[in-house]
Amino acid sequence: MRAFPFLSLHTTLILLRIAGALIFITHAVVRVANGTVERFGSFLESKGLPLGIATVWCLSAFEIVGGVLLALGYYKKWLSAGFILILLVGIILIHASIGWFVGEHGSGGSEYSFILIVALLVIAAGDEKGKTK
Repeated sequence: MRAFPFLSLHTTLILLRIAGALIFITHAVVRVANGTVERFGSFLESKGLPLGIATVWCLSAFEIVGGVLLALGYYKKWLSAGFILILLVGIILIHASIGWFVGEHGSGGSEYSFILIVALLVIAAGDEKGKTK
């Protein structure tokens, strides 16, 4: 019997890639389904970004399409880089001013984005075939 976590590195890299992709997909789907694209776009415009609503639609499309492709294992390095860029901009525009903690000790800080960035770095660096590059 294998010791905890009972999964191989190969399997956990796949699990991390799929779970990370689902985070981005659901984030965008909920934004679109709840009709908050315009509100988020207006917020971005208030921060000085032009074409906020169009930006949010492009962001949502990237999160959905890119998330599906990432879950399927395509373009892992490029998609991870794109998602990291989105997260870094989010930290700069939104989360950094709120602080570090998301829950219990804060409200919307950077810790969640930080760990997603680290996970995306692992996804981009990971070779699910068992080889390292």
